[in-house]
Amino acid sequence: MTTATRVLLADDHTLVRRGLRLILDGEPDLEVVAEAGDGAQAVDLATRGDVDLAILDIAMPRMTGLQAARELGRRGSRVRVLMLSMYDNEQYFYESLKVGACGYVLKSVADRDLVQAGRAAARGEPFIYAGAMSALIQDYLRRERAGERIPDRILTIREEEVVKMIAEGHSSRAIADTLVISVKTVERHRANVLQKLGLHDRLQLTRYAIRAGLIEP
Repeated sequence: MTTATRVLLADDHTLVRRGLRLILDGEPDLEVVAEAGDGAQAVDLATRGDVDLAILDIAMPRMTGLQAARELGRRGSRVRVLMLSMYDNEQYFYESLKVGACGYVLKSVADRDLVQAGRAAARGEPFIYAGAMSALIQDYLRRERAGERIPDRILTIREEEVVKMIAEGHSSRAIADTLVISVKTVERHRANVLQKLGLHDRLQLTRYAIRAGLIEP
């Protein structure tokens, strides 16, 4: 039997948590193992090692869902994050992506989307609800009509060079000497790459480098 994904529910409304728990616990592959009433408590529970997925409400006391997700990323947590919100707001959606969330679920359709989003997160896949996909497409078309440059790559050429050498095991000093830049510049590139890709350490960078074809597996 496949082990169920262990879920942390964080929302400051008890009735909301109860309703979401009923939805998730009705599925054999999803199990709510912890609940939190604010973002700070969610971070504490998520970092104890017995949670796979944290579902965080955007608006919570003490620490918002976005702040909690950012703090989990800062701590190097491997817990996957889904943001939960009553707002169909593309800015919240973009901010959720920036802090490392792998999906954004609207409370109004949680009975329809939450299970699907939870399963996608468990597989390491993103979940984008229909309205957000429409917003992304509209944003792309707006940029194109306005003549704004649409990036055709995530990383710059120099960032890819740094990632390749990090993945090959070179030190910051060795990378700096090879690329004729300062160690400080190498570290800045590394930090920028981690932020862009939502990664946390050398191992994750190495996996990215393999998937991107920068090094041989």
